[in-house]
Amino acid sequence: MKSLRSCSIMNVFQDAVCTLNTLQTNASALEQVKRERGHPQLQLQAMRGFLQRAGLKVEELDRLNIIHVTGTKGKGSTCAFTEQILRNYGFRTGFYSSPHLVQVRERIRINGQPIGKELFTKYFCQVYRRLEDTKEAHGGSMPAYFRFLTILAFNVFLQEKVDLAVIEVGIGGAYDCTNIIRRPWVCGISSLGIDHTSILGDTIEKIAWQKGGIFKLGVPAFTVKQPVGPMKVLQERAEEIGCSLSVCPDLEEYESEGSLSLGLAGHHQRRNASLALQLSHTWLQRHFLTGVSVLKPIYDIFTGLAETEWPGRNQTLKHGPVTYFLDGAHTTRSMLACVRWFNEVTPQHERNAGGSMVRVLLFNATGERDCAAMLKLLVPCHFDFAVFCPNITEAIATCNADQQNFNVSVENMLTRCLDNQQSWRVLNGQEEKPEAELLIGGGLPLVAERHSDTLVFPCILSALQWISQGRDSILSNPNKCIIPLKPSINAKAAPLREAVSIHVLITGSLHLVGGALKHLDPALNS
Repeated sequence: MKSLRSCSIMNVFQDAVCTLNTLQTNASALEQVKRERGHPQLQLQAMRGFLQRAGLKVEELDRLNIIHVTGTKGKGSTCAFTEQILRNYGFRTGFYSSPHLVQVRERIRINGQPIGKELFTKYFCQVYRRLEDTKEAHGGSMPAYFRFLTILAFNVFLQEKVDLAVIEVGIGGAYDCTNIIRRPWVCGISSLGIDHTSILGDTIEKIAWQKGGIFKLGVPAFTVKQPVGPMKVLQERAEEIGCSLSVCPDLEEYESEGSLSLGLAGHHQRRNASLALQLSHTWLQRHFLTGVSVLKPIYDIFTGLAETEWPGRNQTLKHGPVTYFLDGAHTTRSMLACVRWFNEVTPQHERNAGGSMVRVLLFNATGERDCAAMLKLLVPCHFDFAVFCPNITEAIATCNADQQNFNVSVENMLTRCLDNQQSWRVLNGQEEKPEAELLIGGGLPLVAERHSDTLVFPCILSALQWISQGRDSILSNPNKCIIPLKPSINAKAAPLREAVSIHVLITGSLHLVGGALKHLDPALNS
């Protein structure tokens, strides 16, 4: 591994990211996680130890005036709304979220913008050096990827002197590494659902117990409306820990001049916006020590809701005749919301097209998600093509280090794509065909197919290029590698070449959406 002791120039940024990637979960780290899972308090104890080795004390985090947010769906959007509202008041904001879409710097934001490459490199080297210098005295241990980034974010926010930090939980809450926070100013819980069951539990009540673990003695907490079971658990957790827990009202109950406008599309964002209003207003009350009614927030609060941007969630990009609808839904509940949004926004686009239209699904999912259940929800959208690919941005060695994942083999990723393709065929009542050959030995396969309307591509770029058929000028950039395909595969794309418009829904994984945005929105690469 290249030494980072002379990190001072911009071109070291990619070296820093590559070094960061070495902290992604490997076999030894997985064993550590398994040991800690049986004794979850060890996770927080280990995190405190890493923080101290990095030169920070847990007590110092109190200075960040933290808003701590967890949930299964919508926690990132809630944080984005909250950060924008408070930034509109003139506060210097810090915002830590995960995962990133295109560049790892996106996880650590100041005043709404990812920290620059130079700043990232500077603080990365400071923190990494301190941890590396002390690892021999601690059995050679280094924090895993997410733990390191959490420590890095705290370090950045403290040194850059933000007025507040909005901190999104990674997984769960009680034993998430962000939960070393002792005294947040306010806590929030977005919609709960089933996800990460091997870590959090296999019922929504068990998951609610984990999420309620971010509550702190005497710190006000808010939640959106939850089903009866998990709501009861959250109330019990709040009573046990010693904090107030309030349920957010519907957005329609707030008094405003005219209708409330949200910067994020989708009906489900109204719940997230209401939670953000409660969190930001509670923070402001503590800061200003005022008694302004929560149902009558002042102008800047509502302006913040309207100005919020959060890429990859209910996002629409129009590139000439090709319109992309991107949403990182990765649970059945979030996929229901995605389908609802897609069905709400596409009719107007189709009317405006004034001619033939082709619908394409680009899908992938990771981890232990129930892919078949999510795909079943997408069937009524009546896609003309269903395209599957792994979360690999490009099938070439120069793939962006920010989006590399060493935890899953390429073969496993492609096998999952083929399984998803088969699930789609079964859900659509199509006859099964023999398994497509998976070519791994000599490199990535160009394409594996089972039916004329479903295809599997080896990477995101090859899938997007086939879908757009040269009709998206961004993807037709001569600097982008064009992967040659069999004539039979190109022949199947005739409807895509002839249609007046192409509508592409990209969903199933935020990593997939991020990989697509890397190619579709060049500004995110700068």
